[in-house]
Amino acid sequence: MKNAVGREIPDFLLAGGREVYQGKNYMDGKYIQKASPKTRRYEKPQESKIVASLAQALRDCGAKNGMTFSFHHHLRNGDFVVNMVMRAAIEELGLEDLTIAATSLGEAHDPVAAYIEQGKVVGIQTSGIRGRMGEVVSAGKLKTPAIIRSHGGRPRAIEAGEVHIDIAFVAAPTSDCVGNCRGIGGKSDCGSMGYAMSDAKYADHVVVVTDCLVDFPNMPASVEAIDVDAVVVVDSIGDPRKIASAAARISQNPRDLMMAENVAKVIASTPYFKDGFSFQTGVGGPSLAANLFLEEYMDQRGIKMGWSIGGICGPMVELLKKGKVGKVIDVQDFDLDAVRSINQTPGHFEMSASQYANPANKGAFVNKLDFVVLAALEIDTAFNVNVLTGSDGVLRGAPGGHPDTAAGSKCCIIVTPLIRGRMATVCEHVVTVTTPGDCVDVLVTDYGIAVNPLRPDLADCLDRAGIPHVSIESLKDKAYSLVGTPDDLEWEDQVVAVLEARDGTILDVVRKIKPLSLENN
Repeated sequence: MKNAVGREIPDFLLAGGREVYQGKNYMDGKYIQKASPKTRRYEKPQESKIVASLAQALRDCGAKNGMTFSFHHHLRNGDFVVNMVMRAAIEELGLEDLTIAATSLGEAHDPVAAYIEQGKVVGIQTSGIRGRMGEVVSAGKLKTPAIIRSHGGRPRAIEAGEVHIDIAFVAAPTSDCVGNCRGIGGKSDCGSMGYAMSDAKYADHVVVVTDCLVDFPNMPASVEAIDVDAVVVVDSIGDPRKIASAAARISQNPRDLMMAENVAKVIASTPYFKDGFSFQTGVGGPSLAANLFLEEYMDQRGIKMGWSIGGICGPMVELLKKGKVGKVIDVQDFDLDAVRSINQTPGHFEMSASQYANPANKGAFVNKLDFVVLAALEIDTAFNVNVLTGSDGVLRGAPGGHPDTAAGSKCCIIVTPLIRGRMATVCEHVVTVTTPGDCVDVLVTDYGIAVNPLRPDLADCLDRAGIPHVSIESLKDKAYSLVGTPDDLEWEDQVVAVLEARDGTILDVVRKIKPLSLENN
């Protein structure tokens, strides 16, 4: 069956009444029945929930074959906890047929790829998948198709019972003896712990893993002891220096700065750019640089930003400290400046991933966004965006909050160079649709600006401001004239990953790439 973005979805994935993507807001007004965890009662007073090891915590929580373990990625590429837990479960307890339900997985988790190849890990549910694990899954070595969800789609699936978490593991920079834990203090600060909150509320069991035990009560707690079964103290939960990536820095590249300036011009031309406007930017050099030029327009107009959300980086923290944004509400910190800020700066608040972007609750923050500025690996002539698979078809990215903010905001701007190396960024058809074109409004490239025909109102705004724009087809033609028309990838029938839209419908699938096709790339 073809869905609303023209992708063919295999019939076997639609068993049990599953639906294909039918456009943003298709699920609006429909009811879901929230799931309820199986909660073990603790009526007797407890002096401590500290146990000697991860293996002991697994035993105490009844770990067995076939379970689903969840993890969060606030330490990003510096995380140690996923590998430690899976090593204890598989090598010490001999467990198998396990599923990992993580907010994101990266190169830090390369050792898990071996467990996939051994058949010990049979399921992956995540927003991001990179490194060796992405290669192994793309090669068809995972027994079941990986399920890829956005940061809003994940808590929706958890709360609806579509993902049942047997044991949630919370990597906590600080915890007290009964499990009240926070993302600040100690040696492994990560700032906000917003991704761990839904897991802790809906999992049958919760294990806090920390490298800094503090006095009771550790308040205000991001994850509260009322949801925690065990606390394990380890030498280190991760390396916070690896929270920040190269992408999470403002670019100094003249091309990127030119695009960033044009992003700010587009924003300033719209009726939404007024005192108290709301804003989020993605983590990418041109996206972050837009903050600098936006500040100039704010000063010219004498206006301030009402609030900003996201994964937060240093540039937004600076605007907060200058008094140019009223509040910063944060589900994840992308650099150490933001990590420090959430503990020190008035007006910087933590929130859960469900508050941030869950489309099935009664008021996610993304639905109040005026603007979001996002990056892309690819964007096609229907304005569909890919941020998951490379040009070779291999899993090496993450939808993250991209589809959620695009769908919820009044104006979604994609900023990307027309080409990268010898690859066209603007193309006829993206390899994988991660953000549907009906959620994307404007494309800014180094060769011109294009407005989605679904938004003639924004095209009029640009015209009135004297900002030139062209068709996205002309940008695609320019890209192909520079680097040539790409050859189509060749796929096998095997589905290696299923990409859910944020509402739970099926947006796209990733198939196993044919070896010959991979070699040719």
